[in-house]
Amino acid sequence: MAGDAGRKEEEISKVKIRSKTHVKPGKIIGRKECQLVTFDLPYLAFYYNQKLLFYKGGEFEEQVEKLKDGLRVILEEFYQLGGKLGKDEEGVFRVEYDDDMEGVEVLEAIADGLTVDQLAADESTSSFKDLIPYNGVLNLTGLHRPPLSVQLTKLKDGLAMGCAFNHAILDGTSTWHFMSSWAQICRGSNSIAAPPFLERTKARTTRVKLELSFPPNPVASSNVHTDQAPQLREKFFRFSEAAIDKIKSKVNSNQPSAASKPFSTFQSLAVHIWQHVTQARCLKPEDYTVFTVFADCRKRVDPPMPDSYFGNLIQAIFTVTAAGLLLANPSDFGASVIQKAIEAHNAKAIEERNKEWEAAPKIFEFKDAGVNCVAVGSSPRFKVYDVDFGWGKPEGVRSGSNNRFDGMVYLYQGKSGGRSIDVEITLEAGTMKLLEKDKEFLMQV
Repeated sequence: MAGDAGRKEEEISKVKIRSKTHVKPGKIIGRKECQLVTFDLPYLAFYYNQKLLFYKGGEFEEQVEKLKDGLRVILEEFYQLGGKLGKDEEGVFRVEYDDDMEGVEVLEAIADGLTVDQLAADESTSSFKDLIPYNGVLNLTGLHRPPLSVQLTKLKDGLAMGCAFNHAILDGTSTWHFMSSWAQICRGSNSIAAPPFLERTKARTTRVKLELSFPPNPVASSNVHTDQAPQLREKFFRFSEAAIDKIKSKVNSNQPSAASKPFSTFQSLAVHIWQHVTQARCLKPEDYTVFTVFADCRKRVDPPMPDSYFGNLIQAIFTVTAAGLLLANPSDFGASVIQKAIEAHNAKAIEERNKEWEAAPKIFEFKDAGVNCVAVGSSPRFKVYDVDFGWGKPEGVRSGSNNRFDGMVYLYQGKSGGRSIDVEITLEAGTMKLLEKDKEFLMQV
């Protein structure tokens, strides 16, 4: 096994970039400017959001041309991804588009010693680095580079598509809206199911002036290990439909009161992860542990925004408890803590959070999620396995190495379908070792 892993690492390190081109919308759009709003701005100091999809079969050169042709069409609607970050005369950040801008960056690469099955079987994601562009690149550098870069890599038996999206311009909902729309066009559709709703100021009008400068080394890996920093490991865990049902049933079997709302699939899986990660961290009973979820606010704001709202309309929801309380109580205790925090995040709470932030803007770093945290991003509701460009569904979907820290969790629709969920977790190496051996966490009988 170790030999296989070593060989695969070697093959990935042999990724060769063959060319770099740019793709622009297929029609004249003219000058467009769109102010970034309070929901977008905190992510300027995050890194580009990276996604990797890999597909079996197909003729690489034909696939590349089809993807570029589809990209020209879809950018007529999602033209902001072909623009760049800018500032107006008052120092307010915005996304700008003009027809003379370069457009989306498209890299073509080759790694013909690497197979799709090797990628799909890998439980770590750190080895995917060379298949996705913009490693360790801050969103703020979008002032000088496009909001989207795509790397298409020819594999021995398929195609790897690595995408890097500027997280100050769009969130996960918008990312997968774009990806599914692009795929729809490539499959031959003349139009997309839902054009993007581009009027960010319908969600928030406040103009926030920010003075931001780059850190000393903005293009440094987001999970560089120094002697002081803990060694981090990432791992991919697959929870079958049966496992998810069992977790949910267990959490709901001991509800606080008859009047309580049942715990959702998300709340049930979230407390399952939170408890077992906390246990693997070997915390003292009095140590605090934070649970953070980046929640979609499209339906929470007043007035509600459409699902097709293009931008960031997420906010981090935090809740905290003592490790001893979380572990000594049945799982419904932690689920109830999470449920209350999510339900309390209504239009009034969002408004208060926005006003507080606008009065004293704080640009978060990707690792500011809280002490001993479990922070959940992405969502199993995103139909990532429906992103079919005309040669079948992806064999796998992963996140890149950017924006990872001890406790970061990404949830995905399970490859096996139904209610299955795939879970990517980043943890300190010693903690991960204990979690990997935790049969209750893994749902092994």
